Amino acid sequence: MAANEVILRFDNVTFEFGETKTILEEANFILREGAKVTIMGQNGAGKSTILGMILKHYQPKEGRIIRNESLSIGHAKQTIAQDEREMTLRQYFERAFDEKKYNLDQLIKNVFEVVNLQITDYDRLVKQLSGGQQARLLLAFALIQNPDILLLDEPTNNLDQEGIDHLMMYLIMYDKTVVVISHDADFLNSFTDTVWYLDVHKHQVEMYDGNYYDVKDQIAKQIERENLQNARMQKEIAEKKDKINFFANKGGKMRRLAAKLRDDVEEAEEGKVEVRREDRTIRPFTIPCQDELSGDSMAVEKVQLMQHGDPVQAKIDLRLYKGKHIQLKGPNGIGKTTLLEALATNQVPGLQIADGLEIGYYRQDFSTLDFNKTVRESLVIHSADGNEEYIRKVAAGFLVTAEVINTRIGDLSEGQKGLVAFTHLVLQKPGLLILDEPTNHINFRHLPIIAKALDEYEGAMILVSHMPDFVSQIKIEEVIDLEKLIEKNS
Repeated sequence: MAANEVILRFDNVTFEFGETKTILEEANFILREGAKVTIMGQNGAGKSTILGMILKHYQPKEGRIIRNESLSIGHAKQTIAQDEREMTLRQYFERAFDEKKYNLDQLIKNVFEVVNLQITDYDRLVKQLSGGQQARLLLAFALIQNPDILLLDEPTNNLDQEGIDHLMMYLIMYDKTVVVISHDADFLNSFTDTVWYLDVHKHQVEMYDGNYYDVKDQIAKQIERENLQNARMQKEIAEKKDKINFFANKGGKMRRLAAKLRDDVEEAEEGKVEVRREDRTIRPFTIPCQDELSGDSMAVEKVQLMQHGDPVQAKIDLRLYKGKHIQLKGPNGIGKTTLLEALATNQVPGLQIADGLEIGYYRQDFSTLDFNKTVRESLVIHSADGNEEYIRKVAAGFLVTAEVINTRIGDLSEGQKGLVAFTHLVLQKPGLLILDEPTNHINFRHLPIIAKALDEYEGAMILVSHMPDFVSQIKIEEVIDLEKLIEKNS
């Protein structure tokens, strides 16, 4: 294929989920050979759906998707499917090929070197890997196919900074076509040369040349120009309306002039442009703290972590009380997610928890949500008082609108699931927050609002996050480095 050749085209494509959820409406956009494309758009707009259409998982209602049928496509999904979690690594990669690969172990070894995944036991179960290791596994599954087009859906989720840096450099050097969905702005800006902006209001995909920040700047300037144009038009209209009122009270030619000015006003009104609407942002919120808490909320003296794939015991002085915020940090595979789950479910030997303590647990894979329930059913269960009006008010602040609230949780986008999880925390009124990568899948516009709410939270908190900029906005009294903890105990 020639460089810069059009290899995929959406031609007047309309796509809907059911009769109420329009994703695309007569949309036209293209993909060129060797492009590094970012898809922008708010949570639930349909970014992952576009990837699904490229993969032929979804068919257009109208229009057509024109592609070179010889193109191979590798897809790194957002999450590991439940049935895949029970597979060995070797079984997992066997599914990447239509035919049996007799050199599969060597292919796995090679691709693990590319994604910096240091595992040599391919009989290990997928579910035994940490969240960060699974993120690398998803990328490896796509790369092992050596595809012409690489589709990455939130590839930095659960990666530590080393993993993000490694992936960033790989994509900068990668000479094939890449289409990425991510909310990590700095990561995207490092390699993007084209942006597909999915406008949730017009159901169109706008194409821009440039990197992530270039496009944000272009959109901001477009809105400013449109507002200025409309302000000038509105001023002109107001002046003419004043003249109309004056001339209309006169007789003869003055009244005819007033009629002419009315025509001018109508023409000016039609000349006003529709100002581009920005993606909606969640409203500022507060997570209420459980009342009547005193003394230690939680205390633990020993935890189990992972070192080189093996479990190790480590002494720790972890004491939480109202208002104390702790950050846990450490590389992928050290056992952060496993530790948080054990703390949240009281599975740590010797763990001391205050009587009646309400724990708000935000899991990075949203497995605390029942995917078979509707959003409304789930929120009612988690609400401290069950007041329907209050539940809907809180939900609306997280963009969980009337058209979303009766949707099955399993049918939501990953970003929408994250916003539902935050709605749960507000309704639950916990005394302790345990947060495992709460920025995953969340639109970058929402992150400052979420950080402010966590900063102001009056209860105890344990936070794991790979985004230093996000953490820097939150009051943290103590940082516990789990890697140093293991070294200290060895």
